[in-house]
Amino acid sequence: MKYNRIIVWFRNDLRVHDHASLSSSIEKGKEVVPVFCFDPRNFRELDLGISKSGSIRTKFLIESVDNLKKNLQKLGADLIIRIGKPEEKLIEMALELKADAIFFTEEVTEEEKKVENNLEKAAWGKGIETKSFWQSTLFHIEDLPFPINQIPEVFTQFRKECEKFSRVKKTIGLPTKINFPSESIDMGYIPKLSTFGLPDKPISSKSVLGFKGGEDEGKKRLLTYFWENDCLKSYKETRNGLLGADYSSKFSSWLSLGCISPRFVYEEVIRYEKGRKKNQSTYWLIFELIWRDYFRFICRKHGSKVFQIQGIKNNVDNWSKDKNLFFKWADGLTGIPFIDANMRELNQTGFMSNRGRQNVASFLVNDLGIDWRWGAAYFESMLIDYDVCSNWGNWMYIAGVGNDPRENRYFNILRQANAYDPKGEYIRHWIPEISQIPASDIHQPFELSTSDLNKLGIDLGKTYPHPIVEFKI
Repeated sequence: MKYNRIIVWFRNDLRVHDHASLSSSIEKGKEVVPVFCFDPRNFRELDLGISKSGSIRTKFLIESVDNLKKNLQKLGADLIIRIGKPEEKLIEMALELKADAIFFTEEVTEEEKKVENNLEKAAWGKGIETKSFWQSTLFHIEDLPFPINQIPEVFTQFRKECEKFSRVKKTIGLPTKINFPSESIDMGYIPKLSTFGLPDKPISSKSVLGFKGGEDEGKKRLLTYFWENDCLKSYKETRNGLLGADYSSKFSSWLSLGCISPRFVYEEVIRYEKGRKKNQSTYWLIFELIWRDYFRFICRKHGSKVFQIQGIKNNVDNWSKDKNLFFKWADGLTGIPFIDANMRELNQTGFMSNRGRQNVASFLVNDLGIDWRWGAAYFESMLIDYDVCSNWGNWMYIAGVGNDPRENRYFNILRQANAYDPKGEYIRHWIPEISQIPASDIHQPFELSTSDLNKLGIDLGKTYPHPIVEFKI
């Protein structure tokens, strides 16, 4: 069937390469109208008093939308921008432009599905067709070796079955031209942070990378990490680093908004393996993409359970809701340097290493006993690479209410700190007020005597907080 005019609703798929709904609309529609809606509900204030999407994360989104607009213009089209509820704005636009259909990428979690369902219902009532496409994972949902309701509850089983029986579909080629309507259309505008009541918050110059949103930036990062700096061959050995641009790929920020597709990354890994080197490190990057898939399929399987306090294990609710303790954690003022350094990096840059994330999450839920959903919500607000499935899946995992064969995913913070930051370089980078402390003591300044601290110009409780919990290695 050929449509006269198709609206392509962009969501977390802000790219023109490997784009199923865009490609299909070009093939099936005489004219294609790309649209992005900034949904005000995504910037609302949560009960904790924080924005659902904070300044740094929102800035990355705005940059990504702006880059998508430019890339569509290169193909002869443009991006119409609206601010409002997509299920309302898209219907208004479809009626105004006499569009036959709305194509979009399918999501899996509660809020996103509700918007999809409301859109489809409203569109059906107006005689407008809708079509959704699956394109957020490495393995297509149709190619899984099991139905969704039988997805294994243990990752290793999922990975092995997929590696054995599934294949990764080829990426969809880049369009050469998009037929965009010639009539005058209100294109809308790229909003500013102030549009959503958010302050302009520049990323700290201490950031491991100058993160900027967009498909072009995502591809540029891959080019740098794989081909120019040749880092992929040692990814497995360096991925638990804390400082520097290249200890890990940092692709997650662009993957989260679909600025690059996981299949595009996969094909580049295969090309690297053929042209440069194939080893455990090259496989490990694919392994991480499969983890990303796993969380998405688990969220599809379990629905709203992933946001409930008992998680998917139906554990008893015995979590504390101490806001004072929570915000000491969030603000990087726990008095435990390894925790505080990681939280300060997050607050000032919108990024934190994987090693850091596991430790700060374990500290919040295991050492402080705070409701794990508060931590997940804080990460949602702050992380530029926030991915709803990976974020909530990982938090459930650490909290012991998710997909983990082990009962207790506890991290000994001081042992981890000494293992991954033995010289205290990471601590000095983010907590300059205790940088004078020698490496042997920097992870536990609270164990130094008052006189030793005074000699270093540190007054515990004033210069740097007393620890909010007590523990030793």
